[in-house]
Amino acid sequence: MTLNSHLGLTIRHHTGFTYDGLAKASYNEARMTPISSAHQEVRHSHIVVSPSVPLSHHVDYFGTHVTAFDIQEPHGQLEVEARSMVESRAAILEKPITWAQLREAWLVDFYSEYLLATRRTVLAGEAMNDISRWTSTPDLHECVEAVGEYVRGHLRYVPGATTVSATAQEAWDRGEGVCQDITHVTIGLLRAAGIPTRYVSGYLYPSDEAEVGVAVAGQSHAWIEYFSGTWTGMDPTNGVRETECHIVVASGRDYDDVAPLKGVYQGPAASSLGVVVEMSRTP
Repeated sequence: MTLNSHLGLTIRHHTGFTYDGLAKASYNEARMTPISSAHQEVRHSHIVVSPSVPLSHHVDYFGTHVTAFDIQEPHGQLEVEARSMVESRAAILEKPITWAQLREAWLVDFYSEYLLATRRTVLAGEAMNDISRWTSTPDLHECVEAVGEYVRGHLRYVPGATTVSATAQEAWDRGEGVCQDITHVTIGLLRAAGIPTRYVSGYLYPSDEAEVGVAVAGQSHAWIEYFSGTWTGMDPTNGVRETECHIVVASGRDYDDVAPLKGVYQGPAASSLGVVVEMSRTP
């Protein structure tokens, strides 16, 4: 893959839960460690959990780094902080395969998980009206761009418009959502068009670059990668290709495969501590 722009970043991601009392035990998985790939190299990464407990690490089915841990003592709060140093490069857009190649039986079978609708991505009715028009576009990249533009034209980005449990259909019916919703809707349409597409989660560094070493508020973000002969990234929320400012942490069929922190616990009701993402450029 041909590489272009380069960006070095340090990232701090802090999240967790607070309980209405004491949780007796909890079992958790964190997906907060960036991956190394052809255009992204992780120089350093570690996760700290409070209360302090032993951590185990593995790579899941989709290639995401997972930190697993359980807390067997009463605790009123759970905090998880991930710190990483990443070198990122933007990939040059390569010539896509043809629609005929995309529909070959072996490819459809191999990427079937990224072609089938999930509970999160399934769409029906009006949303599906233009599928035949998009699939008549000769170039796959142009098709994906057209779908992204269509989604942005219908779904307004409104922070807090939906909850983390929202589905593509719910967001479509509301006509507004956040990056997770826009990503789910885009995935639903591209899969219906026969293009293998996966959900990507990670961080987005602000386009207005700060000075080296100065921490700025980053974003926990979601976008897509679709198969065009190679996995190709596109950010449907912002209407741009995946750039060196997009730091990949996890990918899967939908949000349920990539949630940064999830688990089960025994105890009273819990609420999120919220998410803090700080990012700074390195020399």
